[in-house]
Amino acid sequence: MKREKALVVFSGGQDSTTCLFWALKHFREVHTITFAYGQKHNLEVEAAKKIACMAGVDFHLVDITQIASVGKNSLTDGSMVMDSEKPAGSPPNTFVPGRNLFFLSIAAVYAREKGICDIVTGVSQTDFSGYPDCRDSFIRSLNVTLNLAMDGQFVIHTPLMWIDKAQTWALADRLGVFELVRDETVTCYNGVKGDGCGHCPACRLRNAGLHKYLENKDEVLKSLEIHNF
Repeated sequence: MKREKALVVFSGGQDSTTCLFWALKHFREVHTITFAYGQKHNLEVEAAKKIACMAGVDFHLVDITQIASVGKNSLTDGSMVMDSEKPAGSPPNTFVPGRNLFFLSIAAVYAREKGICDIVTGVSQTDFSGYPDCRDSFIRSLNVTLNLAMDGQFVIHTPLMWIDKAQTWALADRLGVFELVRDETVTCYNGVKGDGCGHCPACRLRNAGLHKYLENKDEVLKSLEIHNF
């Protein structure tokens, strides 16, 4: 039985697009919220708008470009060379400090105004690239904090938390949107739609998962069963 309403934190990338269609399967009414935060790969915002239109859901864009001025990272600073690998003992320089904290906090305020308690985000601890704000412990902690801050009953849903990229492709396929996710999303940090540039960390992670899924389709699809998809 479908629940009432959900808000999806929506970037227009592989993970959030898969989560959007997961939400459409589980909720009667779905809204999206997208953030312009000064990212160099700003084409993802246009992709998010297009995909939201294709899915027939509300699209809301919030400008928070001010966060680019308070933290140094290679996604918002054109003078920095992007890390090709995660450095030992620290997150890669593609980590935008506080990004998911800001996104989910603003999303909760917007959800409250819309009478929405369920918030969906595409973070994953399995393929989290060393970003501390993608971990389950952070999401659970923030969920409690948001409820205390607004005397609310928010529930943050993380459908991808315990699955890898191959399984995320399998989930998109199971939801009937494999081609849409492959062709229309922008995961690439260099802003190349679809399969991307092939070189940045996001592309390598996405493409490795895609190859694993295509080579072991039945096995990967079966592995989703324990996650109750």
